[in-house]
Amino acid sequence: MARCYSQVVPRLKPLPAIWLFSDARNAAGLGAALRRLPRGSGLVFRHYHLNERERRAEFVRLARLARACGHVVALAGSKALARRWGANLAYGPRGDLVPVHSLREIGRAGQAQAVVLSPVYLTRSHPGAVSLGPLKFRMLAARAKAPVIALGGMNAATALRLKWRHWGGIDAFLRQTESLES
Repeated sequence: MARCYSQVVPRLKPLPAIWLFSDARNAAGLGAALRRLPRGSGLVFRHYHLNERERRAEFVRLARLARACGHVVALAGSKALARRWGANLAYGPRGDLVPVHSLREIGRAGQAQAVVLSPVYLTRSHPGAVSLGPLKFRMLAARAKAPVIALGGMNAATALRLKWRHWGGIDAFLRQTESLES
């Protein structure tokens, strides 16, 4: 049986290197993407576009598939919700994986198992937003007290260019031909 939130927390070791972030744009291809990810990767299930009943049903379906592929599953929401739904981790401002965009937010990340620092590069998720770029990303990442997952315009090629082991993406997993190993 898959390990759930209470069995994995407080510390997940090793931290998955590659994270697939769910989004309305990649919802149709998530199953195929999960199957292509290297074993031991992570899924951050967001699906904010669904109502609660639909969101839970989709979470159950994708979490089952992710675990069958050997992946860790994080649920966007509170730690209590992650525990109730059987996720390995909670993603959010007070979660185990904390999204951050600035030095101030890094300082507020508290006891996060990892911070998700974005946007590293230009991204379709936030058109017109200013990206951090490699230099500012590295400067901010150096200040984090937890491992840093790079997000925003990330794919296998940009992760290699950035020389960053832990990365996540949304659009990166829509293309079947791209190698996901980094």
